Amino acid sequence: MGEPAPDRRPGDRDHSPWNWLLIIPIVLPLITVFYNSSSPDLLGFPRFYWQQLAYILIGVSTTTLVYRTTKRRSSVPRIPASRSNGEG
Repeated sequence: MGEPAPDRRPGDRDHSPWNWLLIIPIVLPLITVFYNSSSPDLLGFPRFYWQQLAYILIGVSTTTLVYRTTKRRSSVPRIPASRSNGEG
C-alpha cells in the first residue's frame, strides 16, 4: 500500500467543498421522471439505454474533476534519480 503524503496523517479526511459534486452521479440516475418515456431515440437506441451511457460519462467526468481539484501536491521536493544513489 502507498504511504500517506508527509503533510497528512493516515486518519485525516479531506473536507473540500468540491466533494459535494460527487452527489450528482449518485442522485441523477435515481430521479425516475427521466425514465418516464421511450422517446427520443438516439441512433436507433431507446432513451433508457443511451441515458445510462450518459450517466456513466457524467459520473466519470465528475469524479475526474473532483479528483484533479482536490489532489494535494507533495511539498517535499523530489531528488532526481541520478543523485539519489550517492553519485554527484
